[in-house]
Amino acid sequence: MRKQNNKGTIKIIPLGGLNEIGKNMTVFEYKDEIIIVDCGLCFPEDEMLGIDIVIPDFSYLQKNRNKIKAMFITHGHEDHIGALPYFLKNFANVPVYGARLSLGLIENKLKEHGIKATLMDVTNGDVIKVGSFTVEVIRMTHSIPGTAAFAIKTPLGCILHTGDFKIDYTPLDGDPINFQRLATLGGEGVMLLMADSTNATKRGFTPSERNVGVTLDNIFAEAESRIIIATFASNVYRVQRIIDAAVKNGRCVAVSGRSMVNVVATASELGYMKIPKGALVDINKVRGMDDDKIVIITTGSQGEPMSALTRMANSEHKMIQVKKGDTIIFSSNPIPGNEKPVSTIINRLCEKGAHVIHSDVADIHVSGHASEEELKLIQSLIKPKYFMPVHGEYRHLQAHAKIAENMGLAKENIFMMENGDVLEISQKGAVKTDKTVASGNILVDGLGVGDVGNIVLRDRKLLSEGGLIIVVAAISKETGLVCTNPEIISRGFVYVRESEDLIEAARSAVRELLEKYQREGVKDWSVLKNGVKDELRNFIYKQTKRNPVILPIFIEV
Repeated sequence: MRKQNNKGTIKIIPLGGLNEIGKNMTVFEYKDEIIIVDCGLCFPEDEMLGIDIVIPDFSYLQKNRNKIKAMFITHGHEDHIGALPYFLKNFANVPVYGARLSLGLIENKLKEHGIKATLMDVTNGDVIKVGSFTVEVIRMTHSIPGTAAFAIKTPLGCILHTGDFKIDYTPLDGDPINFQRLATLGGEGVMLLMADSTNATKRGFTPSERNVGVTLDNIFAEAESRIIIATFASNVYRVQRIIDAAVKNGRCVAVSGRSMVNVVATASELGYMKIPKGALVDINKVRGMDDDKIVIITTGSQGEPMSALTRMANSEHKMIQVKKGDTIIFSSNPIPGNEKPVSTIINRLCEKGAHVIHSDVADIHVSGHASEEELKLIQSLIKPKYFMPVHGEYRHLQAHAKIAENMGLAKENIFMMENGDVLEISQKGAVKTDKTVASGNILVDGLGVGDVGNIVLRDRKLLSEGGLIIVVAAISKETGLVCTNPEIISRGFVYVRESEDLIEAARSAVRELLEKYQREGVKDWSVLKNGVKDELRNFIYKQTKRNPVILPIFIEV
């Protein structure tokens, strides 16, 4: 009897992108080989005070660095490429495969970080052999050119990772999804489908990007003054539609915001964006132009604090001052959690007399993600043996799992995963193991990567809520006793000049405690500091019902 050949086990490990929006990253491991799909970031939540961005935890990859063979990028949005500079600082020898535009945007990031990397250009139909993996590039449609799905052939079968996508039958670049190849793969047999779940809760179909162009044409034709329009910098198709509408209505276009400038320059240089000669003007020349002849494309559609539109709303932009009669368009929907800052910016713009148009009042945005009926179509074409919903919060993953179940896929073959979970597929079947790998959030604050954790965030939160009180006392070097009255400094707690009685009473309470310690002969600084903190905390709370951070500082004299 012939012995069955043991082909081993494939491990699929999401390090980001599940139960969250952004930070997409998935590891595929077979024996001593690893390939990775995407390496994205997400933006900090409200309680992550001072944090710039959040990236995946690379700890598991650090432990297995000798196994890593390649990185594959589905498309050039920040939630899929934003963490690459931080990854490549530690894994400089890993080649990165992606479309020309994706690599162009990545190259800009790497230059800012002073990093060199091996970037490999791929396009629809290309097949890349990496060890035991064979990766085929399949064209998809999304809100940015060069979007791809990857058919990952392994010794155990084919895994199809869709990346972000929607089914747009009339894409602006004229290149629809390669349905023929998807159907062929489905006929050949797909072991595991991993599909975008971002819009799984939405019924019907996602409209085409062309629909936005009609709305923009109408708005531009009616506007009598300046038009300022905010959208995602990486939404290349939307930016192209804005430029087309501007030219059609006799307006020039200026670009504001560093990321927007970089994307427009890269996309036009690589031929993904077509800008008629003379249509683009320098933002510095806008002041000298007639208001009805200019359109300004800017960043800030999500109310980001340092974005160009936010600075305009706060009268802090060097070149552009919002004035009465301006038409300002938010050509995007707020990402969950960004509703409040977006609303704040809209209100400030309205106060300045601008006419603000957003998705609640006009169809000036369509999603780049597939809705329910499109997800059903992909399920029908692929007919996978196993299914893992990816890219979305829990409710999105759950809704996508239900769609697959309704399409006839057995519930036990649908895997609801979390970041760090391990799905193992062998000849015996697929199982979500009890093992997990490190997959938390790594916080980036300025140049610091991972040096801000929960304790620092807790202190920042406490400082933001209660302020800070510093108690300064001098201690004799010879006797070890306090030799001066303590000084109390307040920041963010109360305005000292209007609360002199409270500050003096607090000083007296600390002085009495220190005198008590002197009488008892206490000289241990840690005992003195802890005593001062406890005494002052109790006193302040009784007087104000507040809990500021208290920091005793003893100086030896």
